[in-house]
Amino acid sequence: MSPFTFRPALRENVGLLIGLAGSSGSGKTYTAMRLAKGIAGDTPFCCIDTEAGRAKHYADQFRFDHGDLKPPFEPEAYANAIRAADDAKYPVIVVDSFSHEHAGEGGILDMQEAEYQRMGGREAVKMASWIKPKGAHRKMVQRLLQVRAHLILCFRAEEKIEMVKNADGKTEVRKKQTATGLDGWVPICEKNLPYELTASFLLMASRPGVPLPIKLQEQHRPLFPLDQPISEESGRRLAEWARGGAASRVGDTQIVKPAQTPSGSGAGGLGVPPDHAPSRSTTAADVEAAMKRYGFGGGGDAAIKRRADELEAVFGVRRWSEVLTLSGDLLADGLKKLHARARA
Repeated sequence: MSPFTFRPALRENVGLLIGLAGSSGSGKTYTAMRLAKGIAGDTPFCCIDTEAGRAKHYADQFRFDHGDLKPPFEPEAYANAIRAADDAKYPVIVVDSFSHEHAGEGGILDMQEAEYQRMGGREAVKMASWIKPKGAHRKMVQRLLQVRAHLILCFRAEEKIEMVKNADGKTEVRKKQTATGLDGWVPICEKNLPYELTASFLLMASRPGVPLPIKLQEQHRPLFPLDQPISEESGRRLAEWARGGAASRVGDTQIVKPAQTPSGSGAGGLGVPPDHAPSRSTTAADVEAAMKRYGFGGGGDAAIKRRADELEAVFGVRRWSEVLTLSGDLLADGLKKLHARARA
């Protein structure tokens, strides 16, 4: 008899991995602290600080233990620090900032450059020089997925531009468009990491703490209102969901249970919903989830263009930042059109 066994699936003691990316002034550290406090309740959480003790600025507002992570910021150093915090039984671990694992001293960009030089510094070895740093990053991510504590990872974001050829063949400069960015602001991290997490958000200095979804699944939408800053209440209800409770909407008494329909049937599955008849106002997160469901996500120039073409077809705009300004009625009409196009 095979030693591999099955039992009925229950959502219980689910580990959470939340990502918050933002520029200076976007409120990412403060938001992470608020979220951690809500999840941890009366128990202290911990913060792994890579920024020379800046997290201590919030010591008067939140109850947490602090640890400095110093360079070199190799993936293994992050994994070991998080493992130590998990072994110490902290309910929530905040890491501020995780961007150093990518672009900090000794991070994977430095690791790649060191490998490149060791291998002779020739163009022919450039791809091979990524094998070791990318392998170390993947190993670190796999270790994160085994952590029992809830993890909140903060990432810096930077504004980027790119040069592209327009329809007339002329080169023009525009804000860089990526699957994880918004209006040119891009998280500083390995490009796939935000999608490894339970949920991830971009925060902007123009609206500190207000989440713009990078990854936000259907069952978590009620917990993160997109028109107000992330709060302790979001953390409290997120922890309740992780323990096996229903996802109660923040700011409302409505209870929203995760969809139980099989994949491909009804609005809760991954197939095409038969109709769009929401019981609440349509949000940009609804549109984002549908776009990803129908294959209009991912990176690369071709994928970005397909996404922009689809946005233009259903909403009359090509940028995601413009979608965020649309009213609920316009979003609902566009979402109906998106479902119809997917069924066609």
